[in-house]
Amino acid sequence: MLGKNYIVRSSKGHIRDLPKSRLAIDIENNFEPEYILVKGKAALKNELVKLAGSSSKILLASDPDREGEAIAWHLAGILGVDIKQKCRVRFYEITSNAVKEAVKNPDVIDLNKVDAQQARRILDRLVGYKLSPLLWKKIRYGLSAGRVQSVALNLICNKEREIQEFKPDPYYVITAECENQNKTCKYELRPEKFDNKSLIKNNLPLLINTPKKAEEILNEIKSNEIKITEFKSRNVQHSALAPFRTSTLQQEASRRLGMSPQKTMSIAQSLYEGLNIPGKGHTGLITYMRTDSLRISDVAINACREFIESNFAKEYLPSKPNFYAKELNTKTKVQDAHEAIRPADINLKPDDIKDKLTPEQYKLYDLIWRRFIACQMSEAVSAKTTLRAQAGKAILKQEGSILIFDGWSILWPLDLKGDELIKIQPGEILDLLKAESEKKFTRPPSRFSEANLIKTLEENGVGRPSTYATIAGTLETRGYIEKNEEKRFYPTKLGMIVDEFLAKYFSNKNLSSIVDAGFTAQMEKELDEIEDAHRNWLEVVGEFWDEFSDTLSEADGAEKVPLPAPEPIGEKCPDCGKDLVLKRGRFGEFIACSGYPECKYTRPIFSTIGVKCPKCGDTEGGEIVKRKSKKGRTFYGCSRYPDCDYVAWNRPAGETCPECGSELYRRGSTIFCGKCKFKKQDENSISDD
Repeated sequence: MLGKNYIVRSSKGHIRDLPKSRLAIDIENNFEPEYILVKGKAALKNELVKLAGSSSKILLASDPDREGEAIAWHLAGILGVDIKQKCRVRFYEITSNAVKEAVKNPDVIDLNKVDAQQARRILDRLVGYKLSPLLWKKIRYGLSAGRVQSVALNLICNKEREIQEFKPDPYYVITAECENQNKTCKYELRPEKFDNKSLIKNNLPLLINTPKKAEEILNEIKSNEIKITEFKSRNVQHSALAPFRTSTLQQEASRRLGMSPQKTMSIAQSLYEGLNIPGKGHTGLITYMRTDSLRISDVAINACREFIESNFAKEYLPSKPNFYAKELNTKTKVQDAHEAIRPADINLKPDDIKDKLTPEQYKLYDLIWRRFIACQMSEAVSAKTTLRAQAGKAILKQEGSILIFDGWSILWPLDLKGDELIKIQPGEILDLLKAESEKKFTRPPSRFSEANLIKTLEENGVGRPSTYATIAGTLETRGYIEKNEEKRFYPTKLGMIVDEFLAKYFSNKNLSSIVDAGFTAQMEKELDEIEDAHRNWLEVVGEFWDEFSDTLSEADGAEKVPLPAPEPIGEKCPDCGKDLVLKRGRFGEFIACSGYPECKYTRPIFSTIGVKCPKCGDTEGGEIVKRKSKKGRTFYGCSRYPDCDYVAWNRPAGETCPECGSELYRRGSTIFCGKCKFKKQDENSISDD
């Protein structure tokens, strides 16, 4: 892009950092950090120094965020660059025009951003390297804690406590199946009121909570004519969704593509770095992917509107562009220097470059491309219909919905619940075909999925775009949380013990409440104030340390927390005869001998899922069991391994596809084919969260 007069080299991330072997923060000397060359980068450093010595000018073009600014600052120190010079280059998409324009207009290194990054790094180091030894001493060696991860763990543990304390309440769903007297239309109505009192609470008929009440309402419906009292229809406008920012991209990639946040960011990074496109050369496909802004450049908006005008009917283009800045509802400052995540070139359609992308790159680029074009399209319009009827003291209701104009949902399908209701006039009488009551129970709150955890952290102002992807993975690696079959998080016994200890000593302690979302959000706000030159970084770090060190001293006097004893499984060890117990290792629970270390017998836990092995189930009786790979990833295999080598990453559903005959798999309540596009919902599936 820049031609033969430029040499471009990468520092491959941070070139200097704090050493891993010690605290490396001089608390008594204004929290002076001790930076060292990152291990393994001596040759790279020497190469960069040599190139810098033979160059007339050095430009530093690391990522345009706090971490990138700190990398540029460290490089300036190593390469002897005067930080008062205009040596800093920032671009937000790796396209020829963006890069050349940035190089023409270099700036100075933003030392306020560097201070904010350094404050964040020092705070995290103080928390991690002071809390971890405390956890080793009071609970178990090898544990660790973090400023953001401990908040996430607390959220997951508190949700689990809610679930454990939840008591289900019964309620009854009454359905009246009716048809008009011409027998041309059928309706399915449910009681809304009885004896002038509402039956609905939280969108459920919770006030129909006894068999007697349900029977009374059923009798009222069966013994009275059902007369239409109201039929109305109104149009509902559905505004286009905002373009992606980091958190929403991770959430949608998790929901729609089954990608973990880490995977999403890794693939997004490769799309940002780009690839060779015929006729264009090396081109970045998306703008910078670590952003919490919804701003879109005028150039990008105009290009998007021109694309819509050229490729869709005129009604799909609104009279004015759509703007989304007001939609942000975060408790931290928005990094508005970045744009929202969008295609760098709207005319590079996903299908046109599909053969240049990996399947995962294609899926993610397609998601970003469609979401961006949709954000500048006209509103979708649906018709919402409401039918009410009366049967004695009971008021019955049915709602329907139908899409009238798809608008932006032509690219980003709108999930409408309900079918179109055929219009019927007030005063008409319906014939009752069937009326029945079904007993149900209220369900506990759902555990966090990766998408919901990120959303909750963002809403509470905890973490930043650069941290969301690693939070859950770190907690899983530490053995604090695991995922169930529905890919939702639940805490392990160890996770609950660590959370209880941290909450006891580091909650509601002013500046040391590291497990409180409110405290961590305030800390993120103060880091933003450092970046804006409204606070001094030493002041922020010093205030935190004064409180935190006092709390550490208090917690250091606590008694050691006993770990739960391993749970016997009711079997004897085949090697030594002692009890076998459940233990937890790096990849979850396993069965081991209680006589360890004298006896080293172990075996994995294989939980069956109630599905025969598709390969040998009918002949040899093999069953599908859940297993863990060496990297801790869940997969499914035959219980007869190694005699049967059947394996699958997705959970087998025990059915074959009605369209192509291939094996069907299950994800939550969705059953899908691994070969074709067949998909269906299992209405009887009940989540175990």
